[in-house]
Amino acid sequence: MNELKKFFWWCTGVHQETLNRYPEEHSKYVSIGATIFFTGLFATLAGGYAMYFVFSGGEYAVFYSMLFGIIWGLAIFNLDRYIVLSINKSNSGGKQFFQALPRIILAIIIGIVISRPLELKIFDKEIREYLRTEYLQQQRAKIDTLNRTFENKYVVEYGQLNALKTQADSLETSIKTERVQLNHEIFGTKTDQTSGVMGYGPYAKMKEEALNKQSVYLDTLRSRIQLKESQLLTRKANEGLLDQKILSDKSLDSAVNVAGFADRNSALGNLQNRPDGTINKSVEYAVNFIALLFIFFECLPVFVKLMSGRDSYDKAIENQRTVHDYESDTHVDIEKKAIDRIADYRTDVSIKKRMDRLAEDYNASVKS
Repeated sequence: MNELKKFFWWCTGVHQETLNRYPEEHSKYVSIGATIFFTGLFATLAGGYAMYFVFSGGEYAVFYSMLFGIIWGLAIFNLDRYIVLSINKSNSGGKQFFQALPRIILAIIIGIVISRPLELKIFDKEIREYLRTEYLQQQRAKIDTLNRTFENKYVVEYGQLNALKTQADSLETSIKTERVQLNHEIFGTKTDQTSGVMGYGPYAKMKEEALNKQSVYLDTLRSRIQLKESQLLTRKANEGLLDQKILSDKSLDSAVNVAGFADRNSALGNLQNRPDGTINKSVEYAVNFIALLFIFFECLPVFVKLMSGRDSYDKAIENQRTVHDYESDTHVDIEKKAIDRIADYRTDVSIKKRMDRLAEDYNASVKS
């Protein structure tokens, strides 16, 4: 237990010899150290999972995720430890806040980035269903676009086909009407177009011959329509349009399984949008809550230190720092005075060195 307490003290970055003199502050700094440690541990898990999501399916996905998670956790741990250690409790609350503000901003950014993979996992079922619908709509839109392009390419042929169909439909309607009139003529039903005399007379025979000719021509039109449709179908097959099919359930599942981060992230962002254009508040609140939770955990060590009051340990550290600062300044003054005291001696030594150098130069010039 004592070793665990010292470990959490080390996480806080306190001077343990000084803290030992104030037993009433031990629990406080154990709590702060535990907060820093578990924040780093949480960052390790979150960073590892984020990297595992990126490399999922790869041969070394687990190794990369563990390596990145450890590095990320240590980086966050070290940053939190430094920020907590560097907050000067003798300053005002505003100065302490501005001192910790860069870490808070960084925590917000980290929380948003790290929370996304976890959100993707939590809403995995909803994301998969959304992607199934989205991929199906995209495939249908693709097929419709290809068909429209094909129709625009062969607009003349389609115009001829539609004209033949219109003519055939009109002729078929006319044949049906005249066949009714023929029946009325045979059975003696009096109308504006019939004589009202029962029996198969000359007028009925003439109508039947006209109907036969129209039926033959209708068959010719249908043959031409069938031929034109067959030609267009062959061209579609040659251009690969018939290979475009609506995705089956198995194909959709395969597409969803290999969906990348961009598609899944986009799907998560669109989950809150209903088909009618309204916002699903429950999904929106759930996504925002998870992001805020990560941000809170990232900011927690700094908040704990900011919320803690100025205690005996802080005062002792401030006093030690004051003594050390004074000692350092005094050391500078002592060194300056010592230099001033030996300035005359250093001047004499410098003069003697210069005179010796001049004498050597003079002797060398005489000898030469």
